[in-house]
Amino acid sequence: MSFIGKKYKLEKSENFDEYMKELGVGMIMRKAGNSVSPTVEVTQDGDTYTLTTTSTFKTSTISFKLGEEFDEETLDGRKVKSIITLEGNKLTQEQKGDKPSTIVREFTDGELITTLTIGSVKSVRTYKAV
Repeated sequence: MSFIGKKYKLEKSENFDEYMKELGVGMIMRKAGNSVSPTVEVTQDGDTYTLTTTSTFKTSTISFKLGEEFDEETLDGRKVKSIITLEGNKLTQEQKGDKPSTIVREFTDGELITTLTIGSVKSVRTYKAV
């Protein structure tokens, strides 16, 4: 798990506006979401992981244990139940709520590829290690 403690900054984003639209995110929030380049960091303390997403617009921190459901408020204000699993260097998050979605975060030595899926809409966001 070489990604623990590393920071990754957004470099490229594909189809994120469509993904946010499908979630029901309003135009102003979508514009803000598309204009920032957040930094993502995963830390670990025992069996608890913390995923922090930081930008000039908003900061989100979620703490979780692998395979255990938890309550989450998303960056766009939705309240969902999430469960995150780890397979190799891939964190898979299932968000359950009005609009279920899946977020797969795949870590390599120098980057993080995040694939967000809701229904038939998919967004791929590429982050580089900083």
